[in-house]
Amino acid sequence: PRPALEGRRDYVLGVLLAPVAEPARDRLFYQEVDFVLTAECLVTVRKTPAGDPPFEPAAIREVLARHPSRSTADAVHALVDEVAERYLDVVESLDDEIDELEERIEEWPSERVRARLSALRHDLLHVRVTLAPTRDAVRRVVDGRLDAGGVEVFPRAVERSFADAHDKLLRAAESLDLARDLLASARDHQQARIAHEQNEVVKKLTVTASLLLVPTFIVGVYGQNFEHLPELGWGLGYGFSWAVIIVSTLAQLAFFRWKGWL
Repeated sequence: PRPALEGRRDYVLGVLLAPVAEPARDRLFYQEVDFVLTAECLVTVRKTPAGDPPFEPAAIREVLARHPSRSTADAVHALVDEVAERYLDVVESLDDEIDELEERIEEWPSERVRARLSALRHDLLHVRVTLAPTRDAVRRVVDGRLDAGGVEVFPRAVERSFADAHDKLLRAAESLDLARDLLASARDHQQARIAHEQNEVVKKLTVTASLLLVPTFIVGVYGQNFEHLPELGWGLGYGFSWAVIIVSTLAQLAFFRWKGWL
């Protein structure tokens, strides 16, 4: 679902996604928290993928336990602030994953590096898709543009407190852009590494073909079916042809080693 905060007739409907990173499993999943807010009541609905722990609204309970006089709008602010903190944490976790990739990129096989790049790119794009609408929705609250049919669901003091959560989401978005640049640099390095390895293979194949070129030419010349070849009647002709092949091959090897191609 797309994160959103929408004002209806006399209530606010909210859909939030809290990202959770599991570095040990190289996995990222989302805990969905939906809520309906009125001036007197707050109802939350939690949805989580099968087998994963649900979102724990400890921040909401703490606010209501410490300050019983606080409104339900304050509890929503605590919920949104917790989600914003989650985005900061998950971006930091992705940064650590990218740092590990950059450190191990020379050690890991190309297939593993390619798979890790693809997974991290997918996670970054997915976080960006959910972070942007969350930031825009919180911005509407900060600006006082969330209309619930004329009913004041968020008092002005609470709207101003949403600015902290908005700032956290902005920092997360900026860090996410930096993480995308770092991942792009790692991908470019991997492509350059693959190209270099391919060039080395092509170079070795070219050297091998060049070494075989002169012997093949000599054998082709003396393998012609002519009766009047000067070396046919020469007793040292066979040894002479081998000497030419060996000397030419050694000369090429010395030249390629001098050039640093071997």
